[in-house]
Amino acid sequence: MVFAFVLLLLLIFVLQNGQRAEVSFLGAHGTLPMGVALLLAAVFGVLLVALPGTARIVQLRMLDRRPATQPDGRPGPDPTPPPTTGIATVPLSPRPENRDE
Repeated sequence: MVFAFVLLLLLIFVLQNGQRAEVSFLGAHGTLPMGVALLLAAVFGVLLVALPGTARIVQLRMLDRRPATQPDGRPGPDPTPPPTTGIATVPLSPRPENRDE
């Protein structure tokens, strides 16, 4: 339902911005309706951000699934440290015994 509403808004946007706009990209020149040109610019902008982000997420997931090994082939330490609460803990010295008895 929400998707259909968004598509309706996009259709209204394209139809209301029908004046021609001259577009140049990497030596190619042409004219498009203003609404279509703006819509294409938005789509290319999303792809410009989404594709490298997706590639980085895939790269990090692959590194996370790879078993950690040391150079000599032995398994390495656990890569995830135990959770901490953010409060530093200091070991306490033992209490002095009461010598008044």
